[in-house]
Amino acid sequence: MKIISLFTIMVSIFSLFGIVSCTSEKPPESDQHDPAEITVGERLFLETRFAQAYFAKPNSADPSLQYTLTMNDPLPGTFAGKTINCRVCHMVDEHLEDKTAGMRAYADFIHNSPIPNRKDGLHATPRNSMSLVNINIASQHGVLFHFDGEFNSMEDLVRATLSGRNYGWLADESAQAIKHIANIIRKDDGMDALGQEFGGRYQRILTATDATIPAEFLLPENYRVDVANASDQQIFNAVAKLISVYVNDLSFARDDNGNYIGSPYDHFLKINNLPRQPVKGESTQQYASRLLTEINKLKSPQYVTAKINTFKYHKQIFSFGEREFNGMKLFFRQGNKNNTGGNCVSCHSAPHFSDFKFHNTGLTELNYDETHGAGTFSKLSIPDLDSRNKNYNQYLPATAKHPNASDRFRTLVNIDKPGYTDLGMWNVFANPDIPTPQAKLKNLMCEQTKVTPCTNEALLPHTVGTFKTPVLRDLGHSDPYMHSGQFNTLEESVTLYLRSSVLAKKNKLRNADPELNKINITANEVNDLVAFLKALNEDYD
Repeated sequence: MKIISLFTIMVSIFSLFGIVSCTSEKPPESDQHDPAEITVGERLFLETRFAQAYFAKPNSADPSLQYTLTMNDPLPGTFAGKTINCRVCHMVDEHLEDKTAGMRAYADFIHNSPIPNRKDGLHATPRNSMSLVNINIASQHGVLFHFDGEFNSMEDLVRATLSGRNYGWLADESAQAIKHIANIIRKDDGMDALGQEFGGRYQRILTATDATIPAEFLLPENYRVDVANASDQQIFNAVAKLISVYVNDLSFARDDNGNYIGSPYDHFLKINNLPRQPVKGESTQQYASRLLTEINKLKSPQYVTAKINTFKYHKQIFSFGEREFNGMKLFFRQGNKNNTGGNCVSCHSAPHFSDFKFHNTGLTELNYDETHGAGTFSKLSIPDLDSRNKNYNQYLPATAKHPNASDRFRTLVNIDKPGYTDLGMWNVFANPDIPTPQAKLKNLMCEQTKVTPCTNEALLPHTVGTFKTPVLRDLGHSDPYMHSGQFNTLEESVTLYLRSSVLAKKNKLRNADPELNKINITANEVNDLVAFLKALNEDYD
């Protein structure tokens, strides 16, 4: 898997059309290139002409891309003068040399990602841009994507993104978006920077019948589409399929046995002969318990020092010492009245450090109460399943079937709009306009809640405030944190769980995740836990 180099960024910015490229300055050797479907998917990931703004005014510029927004001062926009593409929200080395920014693991730098301005008045997404690395790993119920589980597959996600609000399209404009994207593919002359570096015209590359196409761009038959004769939908589906292959290939470094190898934590496991992944037939929770047992047996652990390795992109020493070791024990241990433990592993299962399920951390309630007053979220009227679905426009997110729906419960909390907040999976679960993920979501929630009888009506209240568990690897390249992107530091994020745990133990947190009751750490132990989390960083490359 390759990422774009800073050299290529500069070459592309000053190229004919200014489109950012992502290949190295020299063509890859024939025996070193990625499979063609990944390479072509990368090109489509970077394509800036699929946006509604380009449809409305070809060769126009999206004002929101003039700068790259960060938690500090704005930076010169890598895509200034262009319109939206996938890379706008999922960056890598675009701002590597800037001291206030640096490397990304396919995430951006701002709390809520900017989106093109349209008549709905929205300027940003209600949620943070999740890192795409390791995004395709499944729980035992299969893959689900987005913080609320809206998408049943990566292709579903990509199709919705290309034809949705992130690209500037309103809910009732998906057909227009599909036609536009198909026309871009058909009419492309291959003369822009991407075309020059990725094999020429889209029609040539996607049809893949030209014998002169270089091997690195020659698509296997199952990824080809006869552009000249295909329908708009067929071309659109082919584009989504290729982008999906590219995204699904993004992963953190592993060896030939599947062991992670990039972080100080991974090195610590290796040099201490600790188990590095579950054995066949072992669940992640069983593995975590086995690993904790082995950790507790270590009387004189061998620590990782900078002599073993150094970080290229992180501003920290490549080390795993006593503080990280103490934090590791907190992370893997359940707390109770007699001992401290963070219980983090219950949701952030090793070795991936996510269970890829959905939990309520209490953040929605804390945000709402801080905005509208203590106790207001517990009194917020949230309709039952029948009332919600009968009054779709009043409560649920906009879709092609309901383009004027309010998004009432999938929006940022606002002092001027009481009753509006983000309820996470509640917006998707048993939503008749979003049928594809429902079987997975129901199986997952039945297992998590143990509700009997396990009906949609009984489960819906248990989805309030639940969001997908993010991967904790390489957090140093995906800040700010949480689904809302509101925390700039890991210390703030960990402190949230302490606050939520206190409320959950007092039964003062609506739909609290049961695992919050097992958190028992002191404020003084936060630093150890944060040190461990930083030891999960690696040089994503």
